[in-house]
Amino acid sequence: MDYKSLGKTGLRVSVAGLGCGGNSRLGLGRGASFDDCVAIVRTAVDLGVNFLDTAEAYGTEEIVGAAARSYDRDKLVISTKAIFSANDTAETVTRKVEAALRRLSLDYVDVFHFHAVSPAAYGHHHDVLAPALVRLKEQGKVRHVGITETSPNDPEQKMLARAIQEAPWEVTMLAYSLMNQGARRQIFPETERRGIGTLLMFVVRNIFSNAAYRHDIFAKLVEQGDLDASILADGDPLAFVVGEGGAESITDAAYRYARHTQGVDVVLFGTGNKDHVKSNVDSILRPPLAPPIIDRLHASFGRLKGVGLDRPGPVKVANG
Repeated sequence: MDYKSLGKTGLRVSVAGLGCGGNSRLGLGRGASFDDCVAIVRTAVDLGVNFLDTAEAYGTEEIVGAAARSYDRDKLVISTKAIFSANDTAETVTRKVEAALRRLSLDYVDVFHFHAVSPAAYGHHHDVLAPALVRLKEQGKVRHVGITETSPNDPEQKMLARAIQEAPWEVTMLAYSLMNQGARRQIFPETERRGIGTLLMFVVRNIFSNAAYRHDIFAKLVEQGDLDASILADGDPLAFVVGEGGAESITDAAYRYARHTQGVDVVLFGTGNKDHVKSNVDSILRPPLAPPIIDRLHASFGRLKGVGLDRPGPVKVANG
């Protein structure tokens, strides 16, 4: 495993982080038992993954907590999140953090994020709720303060572009992929400058793993005028990353592209299948894609916004 600093937090984190939400939710999404879900977390940790990300909304905090008890707590970096509304107060923040700690069976969490904050809700989170989270940090219940975007609802990353300009945010979670490259230009240069840690979500979604779905998405992009029709001339527009780029699959290329982008700290992957943990980690640890392939990805798809940000749930394929 490779490790690096998470911004200026002082935390040393694995570049591959286990995301405990998404479609899989460690296996809960397919009806796996609690013990089977715990085994997935332990498989990741045994491969060197020390960054575990969960959330109240995922329903996996208890699973992460149970798995964490098998290891030295100081060697794990555990992140969780909660969603807040415009009616919530500082007292709500304290209550939700303490509830998360109970579910995790922990005395503290390394990063606590405000989860899925929209541009319209940002002011309330910053002005009313964040001071309470800072106080919890002073009490030792939260080590670092984070914020995550609501990617499908904010594809231009307006909230995050504002948040990274001001305190108290030390860590942020954002969407980034080879089909959604906006952060490469407007987010990562500033997070690097300010020392804000970055956690990537939506790195691999159905657009990379489902060929029929990918075909429909590209056809729609051409129809909308976002891509030239010539991109469909040779079949799958992403096939070149395998045929010419040496990637084992499009999914493999997607992980490697994100992992080696300047300004990226942790690439989150999720799975409900223990056998897939190693293959995901292996992809994240492979070398960068060849420069000509990266140049082509940037030239072909660099202008796209919000592509591949499908929410968890069944994929509908028009031709499938």
